[in-house]
Amino acid sequence: MRTNETPRYDASVNTTGCCPRFSPDGWDGQDLHFNDKRFVKATTHSVMHIPMNMGSVFARVNKHIEDAGASDEDQFIVLSRDISPWSSEHLFAVAKPVPDEEMTTLSGNYVTKVFEGPFSQARTWDEEMRQIARARSTEPSDVYFFYTTCPKCAKAYGKNYVVGVVAA
Repeated sequence: MRTNETPRYDASVNTTGCCPRFSPDGWDGQDLHFNDKRFVKATTHSVMHIPMNMGSVFARVNKHIEDAGASDEDQFIVLSRDISPWSSEHLFAVAKPVPDEEMTTLSGNYVTKVFEGPFSQARTWDEEMRQIARARSTEPSDVYFFYTTCPKCAKAYGKNYVVGVVAA
């Protein structure tokens, strides 16, 4: 992949009116190369890794991104990671700065892996991503997950695709 690009996010099929149906084609085993790639950084509260206010935080951030004209539909990705059992961090890829939101950047080389299954498998997926990094002779740091649909849409579509992303 070219620097600061992700696989194409195809949002053309949306029968739920909420999340588009995710197509995993082109997402598995991709090498991503970021150089100061822009993201909006937001945190959510959790109780033992179960998100409590994700809907309201995502709605606020997405509205600010839309209002700023900062979305890049083909490069859509939200990287999420648990900071602790009580909070999670979410990085929303954007094309330009977004007022009223905290901005951050990522730089480095990353690899992706597509998983399919319930959120309860996240611990297993995390370890698999760490093994992938180790196999590439990299000590794994943060493992991010791109949850491609909300739970309701995953149920409606019959698939819960999650993309793991780790420095490699």
